[in-house]
Amino acid sequence: MDWARFAQELASMARDLLAQESVDATLARITGAATELVEGCDAAGILVLHGKEVRTLAPTDQLVVDSDRLQERLGEGPCFDVAHTENGERVFRIRDFTREQPGWPEFAPQAHRLGVGSMMGFLLYTEDEELGALNVYSHRPGAFTEASELAGWLLASHAAVAFSSARTQAQLEQAVSTRHLIGEAMGILMGCHHLTEEQAFDVLRRYSQENNIKLREVARRVCEEGPLS
Repeated sequence: MDWARFAQELASMARDLLAQESVDATLARITGAATELVEGCDAAGILVLHGKEVRTLAPTDQLVVDSDRLQERLGEGPCFDVAHTENGERVFRIRDFTREQPGWPEFAPQAHRLGVGSMMGFLLYTEDEELGALNVYSHRPGAFTEASELAGWLLASHAAVAFSSARTQAQLEQAVSTRHLIGEAMGILMGCHHLTEEQAFDVLRRYSQENNIKLREVARRVCEEGPLS
């Protein structure tokens, strides 16, 4: 492993991550970097759990999607465990899928039939939140070494911060957009029905609650279709 070259490429990736324009672009840069920087990596993706539902983000290969779907269907697997952990392992490495894996007796042989020879996973987390797991795959058994694991852990550490930052920025942008949309809808109601700001907002809020529709969606309808009937 050429660590001097790795450090330069990791620094370049870190700068690129901050320059991405969306969460999706940030995640794609992370998984793409994994295939470039982690020796032995043929494919990478990010697995996020919502209860027992699995979401696959920025996969570089169909193999990643198939593996995640398999873990979701079986309810077991290393990526599933890492993304769902609270105090357990934050890194895992399965060296050889041709051998029995007692921890995942159903997943391992079926994953091998999908084309997985070896894999690693790294919890993406910051001090405030856990975000999912960065998972890397190789078609070959024994492809990942101690150096590969260290490189993956360093990459995941940078990726977690970038992922969190990109998501926060996206949430702020959505909040600003929602506030503008609601303000525009209130203006329409005030003009049409001679309401005060407080009264116009109350109309939107009550319609949202009574019809179980998000306030942003109610505001969008008013802006597109006119006052509520």
